[in-house]
Amino acid sequence: MSAKAVILVSGGLDSATVLAMAQDEGYQCYALSMDYGQRHRIELQRAADVARAGGAQEHRVVKIDIGNFGGSALTDQAIDVPTGTGDEIPVTYVPARNTVFLSVALGWAEVLEAEAIFIGANAVDYSGYPDCRPEFIAAFQALADVATKTGVEGKPVRIAAPLIKMTKAEIINTGIALGVDYANTISCYDPDSVGSVCGVCDSCRLRAAGFAAAGLIDPALATHVKHR
Repeated sequence: MSAKAVILVSGGLDSATVLAMAQDEGYQCYALSMDYGQRHRIELQRAADVARAGGAQEHRVVKIDIGNFGGSALTDQAIDVPTGTGDEIPVTYVPARNTVFLSVALGWAEVLEAEAIFIGANAVDYSGYPDCRPEFIAAFQALADVATKTGVEGKPVRIAAPLIKMTKAEIINTGIALGVDYANTISCYDPDSVGSVCGVCDSCRLRAAGFAAAGLIDPALATHVKHR
């Protein structure tokens, strides 16, 4: 029987690619999404689409309302989603998000006796979040090694971040080669209720630049761009 892996699936481009990569490595994939109080709740519907299209054995959505604390444009209606980019960590950063997500995934991985957790963190074409950097992944791996039954017994769950050093164009080309349908995904931080994207937020800009660099047309943009 194939080894199992938990895949963090947000409904975005990166997590759809990571799911395909884990499948390509031969894992039985268990998709995990978080209802964390995000304003862009359409991503949970897209996560279900991605998990289904990507052949996940199961897809679970866990409600952990870290958005209750506020502090991020992705969870607080009073904070506008920025339309530009800058050098500082943007207000779309959600405090401790990936730490919480990986911790929940680690619990399910132990129950499933999974060998790995896949996360679509990227430190090249990204928004500058501290929990998307190689040092964070390495630190969480060290935590997993000592914080779990499997870890102390010498069989720690592997924290896999295969996109961490890839450009967005490289990620897209990898996904295309693996048959990912990016029309199922959404990357926008400020979509409307039916999933039409703003086209101007940081995430939309990074996605658009990635498709342009790959020499491809984003299939999600043909019918899903909001008119402002």
